Amino acid sequence: MGEAPPRDFEALKAMLLDAHDDLPKRLRQVAAFVVDHPDEIAFGSAANIAERAQVQPSTLVRFAQAIGYAGFSDLQEVFRSRLRRGRPDYADRIASIHAGGTIATDPMRLLLGFTESAAQSLTRLRETVAADRLGAAIEQLAAAETIYVLGQRRAFPVAAYLAYALPKLGIRSVLVDNVGSLGPEQAADATPRDALVAVSFAPYTPLTVEVVGGLAARGVPVIALTDSAFSPLTRDAPVWFEVREADFADFRSLSATLCLAMALAVGIAERRQGRG
Repeated sequence: MGEAPPRDFEALKAMLLDAHDDLPKRLRQVAAFVVDHPDEIAFGSAANIAERAQVQPSTLVRFAQAIGYAGFSDLQEVFRSRLRRGRPDYADRIASIHAGGTIATDPMRLLLGFTESAAQSLTRLRETVAADRLGAAIEQLAAAETIYVLGQRRAFPVAAYLAYALPKLGIRSVLVDNVGSLGPEQAADATPRDALVAVSFAPYTPLTVEVVGGLAARGVPVIALTDSAFSPLTRDAPVWFEVREADFADFRSLSATLCLAMALAVGIAERRQGRG
């Protein structure tokens, strides 16, 4: 890559997405990890990061040089600069909750930990969702005759909420809940006049990936809510949102994802009223 490498995290992420298919398999693995774990890249040692990314430390150096940086420490500076711009240091606050004793002896720490992680998730959502992308999603969904909604496992509550909220707002919707393993059949009637909202987080549910791919191939517009720019859903969704929920005690909430789902539902209703 002959040009100077990006010194801004968002520009770096965009470059990695463009170059993803051209990178060797191991370097694609590193690219996905650095985009999904920017805080760890900023502060971690090469050895610890390599262990978490399941590669050799030398692979990190090779990755950094392959995308134009002098070495891995040069690449790390992009991630450190991102944090120096003044993001709230929720990570330290959550760490202090972890260090304060056992949950068994102080159950309020559990509530405090989850509220702090929810606050971090919501702050990150405000920083990462672009107004034009949100507007494009609302415009596409408002034009749909029927909105199909799909989310399995941890993503199911978000899909269920949309399937509840949309009809309440006068918007026809179908919940693809896969009862009886009939998910593909439930989505079979979708046409290009409709739209699909798909929600999935790593490890991505095979059914969701299959239905998204099948409907996209038939020309059905797809709006995806997922947790990584490298999610398989982004390949088939013209409009997608990266929603990364913070965790506490290895549990991730759905605070930010549900907030985004609410914004979409109400935004669709308002857009349709404006057309009327």
